[in-house]
Amino acid sequence: MALTEPPYLAGASSVGAMAHPASDSGAETGPAASIDIRPLETIAQIHEAADVLREVWVGDRDAMPPNLVRALAHSGNYVVGMYDGDRMVGASIAFFAPPAERSMHSHITGVLPGLQSRGLGRLLKQHQREWAFARDVGHITWTFDPLVARNAHFNLRVLGARVTEYLVDHYGPMDDGVNRGDETDRLMVSWALAAPPAPTPSEDLVVASVAVPHDIETMRREEPTDAAAWRLRVREQFLARLDEGLVAAGFDDARGYLFVRP
Repeated sequence: MALTEPPYLAGASSVGAMAHPASDSGAETGPAASIDIRPLETIAQIHEAADVLREVWVGDRDAMPPNLVRALAHSGNYVVGMYDGDRMVGASIAFFAPPAERSMHSHITGVLPGLQSRGLGRLLKQHQREWAFARDVGHITWTFDPLVARNAHFNLRVLGARVTEYLVDHYGPMDDGVNRGDETDRLMVSWALAAPPAPTPSEDLVVASVAVPHDIETMRREEPTDAAAWRLRVREQFLARLDEGLVAAGFDDARGYLFVRP
């Protein structure tokens, strides 16, 4: 997000930014013809986007303060709203990395609950890619929660982004309905805009895997102790594979993260 990408943007992105709630599941229907993505240029639009993101992050009054959104937009960063007719249904904010890196970090992307499975997340990512290309950006980075399997599927299998870091409790405690009560471990990914998607490694190259639960969101609500145990288990196993010099090179819906030798 990037806080991380909330689960509802799973079929999109993560996507990452602060949180990417759209839906990366790959089971989305086509986006409605009425959907339009526009830059946010007025104070009224900025406040509307902040309201949308507060709704996505359930109870986070400061998911993205309007004054900060205004400053990012005015200084030339990526600040857009997604509209269904005249109604804003999503927003996405990214900012440039150091000039020499030719990179942009997608901090937060959110689509209102109830609008997942319509391809809106993917539509936002494609728009972000085209916007970045036009400004000579070569990579977009973002973070997402490694426990959210559908985000991993979308980011690694659909977009073909590459994992670059495992970040332990990256944001510290967060007081919103998506992250409250959990540690904020994140995977940082990098999406090379001009390269073909990184392929899922073939079976003969995979030397290890790290499993994740199929539906961590439901588990957090119904079995929070089990969810907390998964957090620690995935952290320990993922970091151990990285310490062995392995690379997280893909995601499999049955086995989880797939590791290969560099």
